Amino acid sequence: MANGKDDRTPSRTTRANASAQLEIDDNGVLMALAGPRNDNLRALEQEASVTIGLRGNQIHLQGPADEVAFAERVLAELVGSLRDGNTLNPNDVARAARLLREHPGLKLRDVFDDVVLVSARHRVIAPKGLAQKKYIEAIRAHDVVFGIGPAGTGKTYLAMAMAVAALMQRQVKRIILTRPAVEAGEKLGFLPGDLAEKVNPYLRPLYDALHDMMDIDKAQALIQRGQIEVAPLAFMRGRTLNDSFVIMDEAQNTSPEQMKMFLTRLGFESKAVITGDVTQVDLPRGQKSGLSDAVRLLADVEGIKIINFTAVDVVRHPLVGKIIRAYEARDSAIERGHALREEREERSIPHSAGGDGGPKKE
Repeated sequence: MANGKDDRTPSRTTRANASAQLEIDDNGVLMALAGPRNDNLRALEQEASVTIGLRGNQIHLQGPADEVAFAERVLAELVGSLRDGNTLNPNDVARAARLLREHPGLKLRDVFDDVVLVSARHRVIAPKGLAQKKYIEAIRAHDVVFGIGPAGTGKTYLAMAMAVAALMQRQVKRIILTRPAVEAGEKLGFLPGDLAEKVNPYLRPLYDALHDMMDIDKAQALIQRGQIEVAPLAFMRGRTLNDSFVIMDEAQNTSPEQMKMFLTRLGFESKAVITGDVTQVDLPRGQKSGLSDAVRLLADVEGIKIINFTAVDVVRHPLVGKIIRAYEARDSAIERGHALREEREERSIPHSAGGDGGPKKE
């Protein structure tokens, strides 16, 4: 006893030796929560800095008190998500933990249960993070949305899911998918075939996403009827797109003129989603990107929403996020180096009081 208080505190409040148990009576939920070889629990161990053990139908936690409490909360939220019919893998666990750590007041159900579409393979397509949730809400509420960020953040995939859902619910009469045919280090002129055949490989990612969401035969039938159109950006010129859900992918490879042309195609009862990564421009050196130009120009226009994704929002293999962060750090260091060199060069240039750059002659 010290100052009338008991120095002995329960293990839950002693940072060096906190522990907790979570009992789950549903064996199916318990197995899904733990994952194959307890991989899901291992993922939470890494995110929460706790030790997790599984004994019978109890999950045992041990570590710093605040981390044990945090891991308990994550597990409880994940159990709720599983009971709602969602699936779980180690990447989902890691994303959920990061999301709850960054936004303590958030409920996972508010994000993960916002179902956009159930695919032909009976896979539920829903946001996997707060940025994706905001993106979906923006598409619902605005007629023009820009989704900007690195590869793997779900920009195009979610836009495609929203488009397919809108078509199935008869909110629009057709889907139009487009992207600029800009060579990433290759020359279109050397490829065989006419223009449509030359640009088809550039449109392949859009077809892949489409076929992931609906039966191939159904998708082909809709394409044949003109309800789904996949075309290069050049084919958009001169058209007015009414009752359409239009998606432009790889928009960083448009010129400002192409971007203006695309945005002014939008007709009545239509939506446009423009996606791209401003750090991956394949345009000739010195040419301005239409995506960067449009974001600066239209940021304050009512009815247009811009959603930015970062490496934190990557939903591909965990290494993808790390790779993106490594490149971003390298590029930032290079930019800082350029800025320092320019500053030193400015300081080293002598400034003449006469303002004519040289000594005055008498």
